[in-house]
Amino acid sequence: MIAIIENHGQYTHRIWRTLREIGVKAEIIENTTPVSEIKNRKPAGIIFSGGPSLERAGNCWEILERYGEFGVPLLGICLGHQLIAKFFGGEVGRGKRAEYSLIEVEILEEDDIFRGLPGILRVWASHMDEVKKMPRDFELLARSEFCEIEAIRHRELPIYGVQFHPEVAHTEKGKEIYRNFVYLCKI
Repeated sequence: MIAIIENHGQYTHRIWRTLREIGVKAEIIENTTPVSEIKNRKPAGIIFSGGPSLERAGNCWEILERYGEFGVPLLGICLGHQLIAKFFGGEVGRGKRAEYSLIEVEILEEDDIFRGLPGILRVWASHMDEVKKMPRDFELLARSEFCEIEAIRHRELPIYGVQFHPEVAHTEKGKEIYRNFVYLCKI
């Protein structure tokens, strides 16, 4: 089971549905749920959904603090990506393009979540807020003309973040990104 931590984003149910469509059991869990309860559910992976603000990220901070107790792959989407970056020492700030729009993202490194995908993807993204400075111990995986830090991964841990929304139909190869993440979860 993949635990989707609900950060009040408008596409959280699309993440759940996309995982279901590719044959993966997933559960949407409110970000007010005690971390010990989430741990007891023994998720094979964790996804931090998008959402309106870092201030409403609930238990995501504690999940990151206690990540070693989970030891499973973690993927942050939009706000989730920003949470991960900020937790590990990166900086988050206002983006150049606040509205949702279709943009082109350049994959700089194929890596695990972009395995087998083309070098340029058209994706659905919002840049109201975005990662402005890379977190320590992370590598840059993708960028766009609007945002230099579209996707990242931790150098040693299976922790990934993407600014865009793979679960939205407008994003090319979105299901493949989720399939690649699920593969890392060994489901």
